[in-house]
Amino acid sequence: MTSASRGTPASDTPVRRASLLVGAVFLLIGALGFVPGVTTGYDTLAFADHASDARLFGLFQVSVLHNIVHLLFGVAGLVSARTAAKARGYLVVGGLIYLVLSVYGVIIDLDSAANFVPVNTADNWLHFGLGTGMVALGLALPRPAGATT
Repeated sequence: MTSASRGTPASDTPVRRASLLVGAVFLLIGALGFVPGVTTGYDTLAFADHASDARLFGLFQVSVLHNIVHLLFGVAGLVSARTAAKARGYLVVGGLIYLVLSVYGVIIDLDSAANFVPVNTADNWLHFGLGTGMVALGLALPRPAGATT
């Protein structure tokens, strides 16, 4: 049994690198959401409220909760990159979560309390793209030779 099939970090693989990269990007985005100037309307940043008018890069509606979710997804990506199987799981499951979030953002009234994350149309498109990309990476990247997962 190879170390890759036992779930230990045997070697660098494309799926592990993808998990590291996606995780690092989520960490960066989560941190930038707390930086005035990068986040416009920073003085309106709420914990979790559709009335938060803070916008990352002036486009993507954010809140403290939204930024924390990005940070948590970032940490999960870095931790999951320890093994190819965990990295693949992170990309696929995380991608599905973002796809669900994009659908949620489309079906709710963006001006209602249901938009607690909060999200806007730009977020919905970004979440759809992130979800699709993460699932595609998780499914398409090659498995290491001898891996059973």
